[in-house]
Amino acid sequence: MKLFLAIAAVSCLSKSTTLAFAPSAHHNVRSATALNAKVGIYYSTQTGNCETVAGYISEAAGLEIADIGDATDEEVAGLDSIIVGAPTWHTDEESERSGTSWDSWLYDNLPNIDVSGKNVAVFGVGDQESYNDYYCDAAGELYDLFEGAGCKMMGFTSTDGYDHSSSKAERDGKFI
Repeated sequence: MKLFLAIAAVSCLSKSTTLAFAPSAHHNVRSATALNAKVGIYYSTQTGNCETVAGYISEAAGLEIADIGDATDEEVAGLDSIIVGAPTWHTDEESERSGTSWDSWLYDNLPNIDVSGKNVAVFGVGDQESYNDYYCDAAGELYDLFEGAGCKMMGFTSTDGYDHSSSKAERDGKFI
C-alpha cells in the first residue's frame, strides 16, 4: 500500500524558516487507497507553523488533522497509516526534542499502543539558518520511536537544497 502526501509551500513563514522534507514536485494525492485504509494526521505545535503544514497535508489528502495531545490511544491504534509532524525546540537533546505534546506522548502513550506494521510518514518544521546544527531534530525522534515500535517508515526525501550542517532527521543522506 502506498501512502502519498503533499506539502505545499508556506508563504506566511519567515524567509529563514523552511518546511523540512517538502517534496520537490507536486503529485496527485488520494485520500484513500483501494483498500480504504484509515489514515490519521497528527501534529503538535508551539507557534502554529506545524499545524499550518499539517493543514496543507490534510487539504491535499482529504484527511482530518488533530493535535497529538488530543488523540486517544484507541484512535491511533485503529489506524492503518499515520502521518506525524513536529517542530524542534529543544535543540541537541537526546529526547523530548519538540517542546510540545509529543514529548510526553512518545514516552508515555506510544509504548502502550500496538502500532506494529502501520505505515508512518514523518514531516518536520524547522529553521535551517538559525538552527543549522539541529535542523528538524524532533522529526528524527518521531522516526526513531515509531520505527522502534514496529512501524513501516515511509516518505524519505533528498537533503539536496537544504542548508544545514546537522540533523537527527537524516538517515543515509536523506531526510526521513
